[in-house]
Order: sequence, then C-alpha cells, then structure tokens
Amino acid sequence: MRTRRELPIIGQPQPERADAARNRQKIIAVAARMLAECGAERLSLDEVARAACVGVGTVYRRFGDRAGLAYALIDEQERRFQEAFLSGPPPIGPGAPPIERVTAFLHALVDRVVEQHDLFRLLELGSPKGRFGGPYGVHHTHVAALLAQVCPEHARFLADALLAPVNAHLIRFQREERGMTVAEIKAGFDVLVRGLLAR
Repeated sequence: MRTRRELPIIGQPQPERADAARNRQKIIAVAARMLAECGAERLSLDEVARAACVGVGTVYRRFGDRAGLAYALIDEQERRFQEAFLSGPPPIGPGAPPIERVTAFLHALVDRVVEQHDLFRLLELGSPKGRFGGPYGVHHTHVAALLAQVCPEHARFLADALLAPVNAHLIRFQREERGMTVAEIKAGFDVLVRGLLAR
C-alpha cells in the first residue's frame, strides 16, 4: 500500500540519517567560516567540500548550488524570524492592525538583510526559482495575507512591490553609495506602505 508523502512544514526540520546530519553540520560550519574569511563572492562548493573533508558530490546533492548553501546558512535565524511574525508579540506578530504588522515586518526584514548581507546577496544571485522560493515565498504569503485585509484585489502584487526593495544589493548601494542609514531606509518603507495603501 502506497503511503502519503509528508510535505515540509515551515520551521520543522526534515528527518536525516545521523551520518547525513553530521556531514550537513560539518559542511555548514566550514561554509560559515569560509564566508567570514573570504566573503560571498569567493565561496565555492568545491572548496567547501575539500575543507569539510567530504565528497564534492555530497555537497552538491545536499545543497544543489551556492544559493542552496546560503539557505542552509541563514536557516536558524529564518526560523526565529518566522516564529516572530507568525506567533510573536505585536506589532510584528498577531494582535496589531495589518498595516502596522506589515511595517514592522519590513523593518525586521531590513535588519535581517543587513545582518546577513553576504548570504542574502548569494540568494539573489541564484536562479529565479531559488530566489523567489524558500524564505521569499513564506514572506510573500505572509505579507499578501495581511494586505488582503486592506486591499484584497491587489494583495499579491503589492506584496511583491513591498518586498522588492528589500534587496541586499540595493540596500548595500543605498548605504555605501548614497550614504543612507538603516533608519532612513526603514523610514522610506514607512512612506511606501502608506502611499501604496492610501484608500
């Protein structure tokens, strides 16, 4: 009798064999060290495999590409972030009006991108499927659900419009070339939210 395949649940780790889990942790630890030492541009899956003393095929099968490895590296903070906006205290969590929650969410997401800037840049260099899947897909679903309470006819498009500027390359440019502070970037999002949702 064929059993139903379980689907992944947000925030729930998938079961792994003990040796696979050990290899995964070893690869992630090595990749995090190499990222800190060399930066995102020089992070190579082949070099990670060599430094972690595992086969190159193991790394590629487990992570696929550099974007897949970046997802794994940001995983723990992403889990905490999801817990905050799904079940944490307001204004980012339930209990605040939808527009306040969207604004708080965008502020927190800007902080995440700034904190793990190199990893988010790696994600943005991946394929469109990778770039707009994973965390982005969860973020979009959440923001669209909040916006649907205010503007249901355009909620999905507006969610993309609000998330698009939360871009590691753009935020780096804004900070380094335009001299903008993180507080100024967040203030810009406040204006954007109010302008898009003025009724």
